[in-house]
Amino acid sequence: MFADRYWALTPPPLSPAMQSCLTDDGSLTERLIATGRDFTVRVLYQGPSVAAPDENGLIGVETGAPVLARHVALLLDGVAVVVARSIARHGCPQWEPVLARGSRSLGLTLFGEDSAIIREPLHYCALSTGHPLFPLARGQDLEDAPRYAARRSNFLSHGAALNVCEVFLPVLESFL
Repeated sequence: MFADRYWALTPPPLSPAMQSCLTDDGSLTERLIATGRDFTVRVLYQGPSVAAPDENGLIGVETGAPVLARHVALLLDGVAVVVARSIARHGCPQWEPVLARGSRSLGLTLFGEDSAIIREPLHYCALSTGHPLFPLARGQDLEDAPRYAARRSNFLSHGAALNVCEVFLPVLESFL
């Protein structure tokens, strides 16, 4: 994976609690469950999509190429605290069944069920209005923030890549 005009190896400045959550390279699902709140996943979209410009090359496809996408909101006590976009090559036999999991958390598979899955390093950004994922985050945000802290990384399984991008909504801080 590589950095581009949006993504970097260092996170944007945040409060200590949000910074710790953003930079934790473990399972975000487990971190959210550990808050003791009711954790659920709401599927916002699942199906065909196209690779965005900042996803160019991440999973071996070019901008505009068909991908399989899953957009979800992670909720604590019914409140969306994180939105995520996961993408894999269209027709990828390693990742299609993993993405077709309905409201079950992707993190439970990526961090436990299959020891052959390897996570590449995290990259970070502060999403603003020009980023393709900004509308997804804004649509779930109760506060209409001007920017959102985000992270992404690839997960590799048998030579195939899955990219997971997680966007942290400001309300998450009240649960940490």
